[in-house]
Amino acid sequence: MMSDAPGGLAGEPGGATRALGVAGLLLAAGQGSRLGRPKATVRLGGQTLAERGIGLLRAGGADPILVVSGAVPISLPGVGIVHNPDWPSGMASSLRAGLAALPASSAAVVIALVDQPLIGAEAVRRLIAAFDAGAEVAVACYAGRPRNPVLIARAHWADAAAAAQGDMGARAFLRAREAIVTPVECGDTGRADDLDTPEDLRKLASLVTPAQAPGAPRRA
Repeated sequence: MMSDAPGGLAGEPGGATRALGVAGLLLAAGQGSRLGRPKATVRLGGQTLAERGIGLLRAGGADPILVVSGAVPISLPGVGIVHNPDWPSGMASSLRAGLAALPASSAAVVIALVDQPLIGAEAVRRLIAAFDAGAEVAVACYAGRPRNPVLIARAHWADAAAAAQGDMGARAFLRAREAIVTPVECGDTGRADDLDTPEDLRKLASLVTPAQAPGAPRRA
C-alpha cells in the first residue's frame, strides 16, 4: 500500500520508498560438485553462466547488480562482486553475504541463481512490476510452481537472512511468509530448468543458440 507522501512511501512493514531502485543479486558461489566444475564459469550460448545471469538481471531492469562469488574468482565489468568465504556451507551463506552488501539506495532485490540459465528477463520485469504495485515479496512461477527469481523488499531482508540455512536459500523464509508472497506467473517468459549435471548441460545447450541473449525467447 502506498502513502500520499512525496516519493511514494510503501506501507508497513519497512517504509522503503518505491522511488528507490530494485537491485539484482546473482548467487554464483558454488563449486558445481555434480557438474564437475564451478557453474559460474560454464559457457552456454557463447557466455558464461555468470554473464548470462547478470544479463538476465540487467535486461530485466535491476540496478545495481551484485554477484556473490566463492569457489572461483569472478571479475566482470559493471557489477559488484561479493566474495563469500563460507561458500562450502551452502547457498544460505551466499544469500546472507549478498543481502548484507546491498546498497542503502535499494528498496528491494531480485535474487537469481546462476544455474538456471533459461529464465527470461521478462520474469525480472514482472517481479519489479509486482513490487511497484505493492507486493512485498514476489516469486516467479512456472505453470503455477514457484521457482526463481525471487523479489524481496528491504523490510524483509533481515528475516530472509536469518531463516536461510544450508542450501535452502530463501525457501524457508518464503514458506514461513506465505501470506505476503505474491506469485507471478512467468511460464511464458522462459524456463526454470536447473543445471546440475553434465547431462543437464547437454540438454540446455541444445535449447540455446550462441546469438540468444538471456532475455530472448527460448525454444520449447
